[in-house]
Parts: sequence; structure tokens; C-alpha cells
Amino acid sequence: MYSDDLNASPINPLPAVVVVFALAIAGVELTLQAAERGFLGGADGAGWRLEAIRAFAWFDAVLDWMTETGRTPPEQLMRLVTYPFVHGGFAHAAFTIVFVLAIGKMVAEVFSSLAFVVIFVGSGVVGALIYAAFLTTPVALVGAYPPVYGLIGAMTFMLWVRARVEGTNQARAFGLIAALLAIQLVFNLIFGGGNEWVADIAGFLTGFTLSFVLAPDGTRRVLATLARLRRR
Repeated sequence: MYSDDLNASPINPLPAVVVVFALAIAGVELTLQAAERGFLGGADGAGWRLEAIRAFAWFDAVLDWMTETGRTPPEQLMRLVTYPFVHGGFAHAAFTIVFVLAIGKMVAEVFSSLAFVVIFVGSGVVGALIYAAFLTTPVALVGAYPPVYGLIGAMTFMLWVRARVEGTNQARAFGLIAALLAIQLVFNLIFGGGNEWVADIAGFLTGFTLSFVLAPDGTRRVLATLARLRRR
């Protein structure tokens, strides 16, 4: 089926909220890149990334301290929503931006812009809490991979719903997350890596679970929107 609107743009624009989140990640990374190359901050610019991690990253020790003292100061709680915008380097940030733009576009269009924000933030928060609750590690959690995995969870939900309705193999809906985890495992084995995958899996499960609540008008709307996106 083709649209009768001959004036319609052949390029489907990205939802504004997705662009805003991607630009926020890019803006922070470009600022840190400029500082590391001496364009900002002078001699102190080289240490800006470390300072950003200290100020905005999430640490296992933060949750331990809040649990022991019973205190939840806002500046520490804010780490749960700020750590996805600070990355370990350019490649780390670039990959998350690509995922946010590609998968976030589908989530925002099929669900809503508000649902995108809820899934992104919610998956990041839960991922960080699980990371700190199940691990004892001094390694800071940085980067938007837990929220990205949450978006992948939402996309998996869409594919799973379609498979259920069409009567096809539902397990195929989980192919992307399985492939990503396998690639991550191989990279960790070859190059070494931390336990950030714990936060990633928690983010995925959060995004998938939230989709049951955030899916607009149930499965009918999800299927109709997916069909429209395939026709574009």
C-alpha cells in the first residue's frame, strides 16, 4: 500500500525526544574529547573525563553507603540518571548513539515519546541498582548500554507480540539480544572486560517488562504500527 500524499517526505524524521537524548550523549562526549585534546580546560582538560566519572557515574559503593546510613541525598540519587551520559571514550559513546537513534526511533514511534523516556530512564535506573546490588566492584558504571538494552527489550516485545499473533516462532524475537550477548561475551574473553553485562541484562528485562504496560492500545496498536513502519 502506498500513500496518496505525494508531498510526503521520503525520509521518515526521527522523533524529537530520540534526537534530544542522542545529542545529549554526543554533546558530553564531544566536550570531553575537546578537553582531552587541549581545546577546552587548558592543562586541566585532560582530567575532565575522570572528574565527570567521579561526579556523575554510578558506583557500587554509593548504594552500599546509602543502605548502611539510610540516607538518600539527591546528588547521589542523580547518579542513577546521569551515568548513561558519560562514557569511557569516543567509540563507547558512538555505539550507544547509533543504537539510541536506530532502536529508539522504533520504540518512540510504536509506543510514544513518553514511553521512550520511561524505558530509557527506567532501564538505566534498574540496571544500575542490580549492578550494585549483585556485584562488589570498585569499577564505575558508565555509558548508555543499560538503557539501550532496555530499548532492545521493548523492540523484542514488539517482535514477540507479532510472532504470537502470527503464530510464528516466538523464540526468534529474542535473536537480537542473544546475538548481542554472545558478541559481548566473545569480546570479554578476548580483550577482557568487566561485569557491566549484569546491568545490561537487567536493562533488557526492564524494557521488556515495561512494554506490557506502555504498549499503546494493546497488541492491536503495536501490530498496526509495525505494519505501517514496514511499508515506509
